[in-house]
Amino acid sequence: MYPVPYAVAHSAADRQLADFPRFGRDDETCERNGTDAVYDVFWLNIFGPKLVESVGRERMLSTPAYLVEELPNGSVLLVLRPTAADFASDEARVAQARAHVHLRPDLDFDTVLRSLRERSAAIVPVEPRFHPDVALFLSRLPDEFAISERQRKTAELNAFRPPVPEEWLPVALPSDVANPERVLESYGDLSEGLVAALHTKVPSIFDATPESLTDLDFYFWRENFPERYARDLIDEHTAPALGAFLGGVLVRRLGGTWVPRQKLEESQVRVGNRVWLPFLRARCYMQSRESLLTHSLTQFFKEAERYRP
Repeated sequence: MYPVPYAVAHSAADRQLADFPRFGRDDETCERNGTDAVYDVFWLNIFGPKLVESVGRERMLSTPAYLVEELPNGSVLLVLRPTAADFASDEARVAQARAHVHLRPDLDFDTVLRSLRERSAAIVPVEPRFHPDVALFLSRLPDEFAISERQRKTAELNAFRPPVPEEWLPVALPSDVANPERVLESYGDLSEGLVAALHTKVPSIFDATPESLTDLDFYFWRENFPERYARDLIDEHTAPALGAFLGGVLVRRLGGTWVPRQKLEESQVRVGNRVWLPFLRARCYMQSRESLLTHSLTQFFKEAERYRP
């Protein structure tokens, strides 16, 4: 058996904030040098023989910590405190800084402690308080980030206020198509094409419900769809199909009525005393990853729902 050169047990979020195991080094340097110094001290640490000798065995064994034990293979086990549960408490951070500075006399205690306290602040739980119109959508996003970033992202999303949808008209433009039934059939074909393309990734799309719109929001955001796929594919296929599907949900779930136009982006769905422009919304929505948030399908439906008779 080979001795472990270096191992730790600690909070995953805090290790990410410490940039473990790179500790600010590039991949090439990290691969070449491994753990060639005590870059940080965690709740439980095993320092291999080579690292122990580089620090000095006497210094290593005199580290202020809950447990310091020399192992048979020459490694040293160092446990900072009796439990890892309070690793982010100020008492634990002081102990962590003291141990680190003891092993690295070149470091400044106050600087190390300040950095540790900043890491603690970064992982303080933030209660979600998302805008109600998009809460179901936004609530899914924090878990898509590294665990060390989730609280910061939650705070950012709490502050996010989507702009009020502008894709509507107070008075409907009259239909200017010769055969409305055929045009509506083409909208149905577009919508069915979207369902066929995405039903395995967004199963709820079959139901054409408000929840399926939220599922689509999350899917497109997670995939970074507007920036990952070719613009001509999005503009010529995805956005029109999405507009038809969105309009269909307004018709089916809010009792809306299509008012077809020759230009897709002028085609409307009347809900109550307003007419909505689902194709225009879909085009604006598909411009960027940010626009998936600012022009979400979830919010568009919520706004239209307020005008349902």
